[in-house]
Parts: sequence; C-alpha cells; structure tokens
Amino acid sequence: MVKGARGMVKLNTFSITARCERTGQFGVAVSTAVPAVGMLCPFARAGVGAVATQSFVNPYLGIWGLDLLSEGKTAEEAVNALLERDPDPAKRQFAVVDGQGNAAAHTGEESDTWRGHLTGKNFAVAGNMLVGEETLQAMKESFQGSEEGTPLAERLLSALQVGQDAGGDKRGRQSAALLVVEKEDYPLLDLRVDDHADPVPELRRIYGVAQEDLLPLTSVMPTKENPAGSYDLKEMRAKGILQD
Repeated sequence: MVKGARGMVKLNTFSITARCERTGQFGVAVSTAVPAVGMLCPFARAGVGAVATQSFVNPYLGIWGLDLLSEGKTAEEAVNALLERDPDPAKRQFAVVDGQGNAAAHTGEESDTWRGHLTGKNFAVAGNMLVGEETLQAMKESFQGSEEGTPLAERLLSALQVGQDAGGDKRGRQSAALLVVEKEDYPLLDLRVDDHADPVPELRRIYGVAQEDLLPLTSVMPTKENPAGSYDLKEMRAKGILQD
C-alpha cells in the first residue's frame, strides 16, 4: 500500500457511486493501482444511499456518511457534515448519493493530480492521480447514456471500463470492486478483484460467474419478508441451484 502523510493509506482511484431510479438499488464501482480497494472505498446501505471514499482514504467517511443519510440528511448536507467532522479534509476525496438520487462530492486540494469529480442525478464520479479529466467524462457519459432497464451492476461496470479505457489511474492497475445493495441488510453483490494485472475486465468476468452461480442461490436466501428463505430442495434442484 502507498503511505501518505501521518501514516494514512493513500488510495488513488476512480469510482462511480450511483442509484438506480427504477429499482432503488445503490452501488459503487471502483478501481485503483493498489490492492484490495473493495476493503476501504465502497460503502452502501439499502434504502439509504452510497458513499465512495478515496485519496488519503478515511473509511469512516463511508460509515459516517451512511449514518448521516439514514438520519434524513441529503447528499449535500452529508458532505458538509463530513467535512466538519474529518480532521484533514484537504486530503480527502469522497462522493455521496442519497435516497432521492441527489449527489454531492468533495475533492480536497491536497489530493494528487489529476483530481476532480462530476455529479448528476443519481450518480457521482470521482478520481485522483488520474491521467486526466477524460476518465471521469467518459464514466459520466457511459452512465447517463445507459438504458434505465439495464441492471445497475452492469451500468457501473460499463462506466468503470470506459474510465479505464480513457486512462484511469496514471500509475497503472491492480484492484477493482463492485458493491450493490437492494432491499436487504446484506449486499446484493459484493465482488472484488484484489490483485490482478487487468482488474476491471476481471471484475466483469467475476460478475458473469456470479450471475450464473451466485445470484440463483441468493435469490432463495432468507429476507426481511421471508426470514426462513425459500430453500425448497426439489425446486432448487430443478433450477440447477443444487446438484445431486
């Protein structure tokens, strides 16, 4: 890991934080040139919102941000409150999307260049130590141009890929992650590539595996409405979830 001032982990990265208008899902997709970005950057809570935290990363901005949103704060109000609470906001970069699809972000002046963020209805893209602004522009255009009926996970992955294709992190590539929540307190998807020569395509490959082998299983897991789950063994065998 790259160490910054005062021993903080400096997570130079590019990310998209978003809400699906159709389903109410929230998600974050992120990639960087240090390992295990999924451990520190993406945060999301069903029915509440999503936060991506990066640069000289403070994971508590994700935790605190979701708590603020759960209290009814808007994305902008949450950002302002986080700037007051964090002891060194000039080194931080983070993005917030709330339950109504409002988006707000902060890029501290001590984040490495190129640095910046863009926001719009239901999304925010942010990055630092990038090749240039074209990474974020490409991600914005990808998300805004994607079909509303397309699953949020696929929209996020597509935005991440075009960001990588447009330059991405100027130091190279190492890890990527995708986090999506829907209705439950556990994630709909929490996929990670912790160390790979080309992590974004690898993350998409893992998403394809999850569609085939994971999502059928999670579709019958316990939920708030059905705490027992739908573990009908005969039906699960018929659907190919279980093998004899």
